[in-house]
Amino acid sequence: MNQHPLRFAIIGAGGIAQTHLQAFATSTLAKLVAVVDVRREAAEAMAAAQHCEAFQDVASMLVSQKIDAAIVCTPPTTHPDLCGQLAEAGVHVLCEKPIAVGRVATVAMIEKAAKHQTILTMASKFRYVSDMVFAKQLIVSGVLGEIALLENTFTGHVDMRRRWNSNPEISGGGVIMDNGTHSVDIVRYLLGPIQSIQAIEGKRIQDLVVEDTARIHAKTTDGVLAAMDLSWSFHKQTPWYVSVYGTNGTVLVGWGESKYRRDSDKDWIVFGKGYNKVQAFTDQIDNFSRTIRGIEPLLITSEDAMASVEAVEAAYDSLRRDDWVTIGNKSGPSLAVAS
Repeated sequence: MNQHPLRFAIIGAGGIAQTHLQAFATSTLAKLVAVVDVRREAAEAMAAAQHCEAFQDVASMLVSQKIDAAIVCTPPTTHPDLCGQLAEAGVHVLCEKPIAVGRVATVAMIEKAAKHQTILTMASKFRYVSDMVFAKQLIVSGVLGEIALLENTFTGHVDMRRRWNSNPEISGGGVIMDNGTHSVDIVRYLLGPIQSIQAIEGKRIQDLVVEDTARIHAKTTDGVLAAMDLSWSFHKQTPWYVSVYGTNGTVLVGWGESKYRRDSDKDWIVFGKGYNKVQAFTDQIDNFSRTIRGIEPLLITSEDAMASVEAVEAAYDSLRRDDWVTIGNKSGPSLAVAS
């Protein structure tokens, strides 16, 4: 393996890019050499922190810099064009979630990356959280018995009225598109493929044009149930964002700590310190870098990204039909936005 770090660019200097920036500071496998943002001042401010170059568009960056990989941190509707430009230049891409709005756009992105023999994958930070990785090991080991139910909570008070995430022309949807992409990927990571899904919208407390509160029910191909609570408008007072219940025990993955207990145990066993965002982002970049080097498989593949898109698309289809939807068996064209 070559010892020099891979040369990366960040496309989009918004909020999520700031955590990627912190991850570059702790990774020995990747080096940030360029930042691109249509807002020149934002690109320059972020680039200054890493002593690298700033650009206003991908084309000028590609002319000036030789890069190995890029992290795309722009809104979802921009992903197909930006990832396409990068693929044509032979650049491997780690694209923030959701990888695209809808299956058609996602297929086109994956096909273009394959055509140019580049790696394309979706950022999914929770797969890299140490506590989540250990929880999966517990589930696979059989310590908890037969798994019967998973519960996931991503809720909080966030004013979304002026944020692009609530503009369907930019984001493709509301809280289901935003937080729900993480939720369905967690279910798939811990329990396997999702067979069917049902989405129920709550009251639009913030008076947005998209849903700000929703509950998603899902059933995996193994028959395990999952319930996901999503909201930008209330905070559900629980220290655990993932709870998995089996016939022999329970595992709780939390923000501050994680623990599990078998039914035969007297006490809970604490196994982690909770959610460490920088650790997760660093491990994500390192896994991506090692995959580019050819020494490690991706923890989340383009097929996983496609599965998340299909699950979210099915959730919106379920909202419109007010019924359960079998993934991969939707009737008619599926639009991403619930209105």
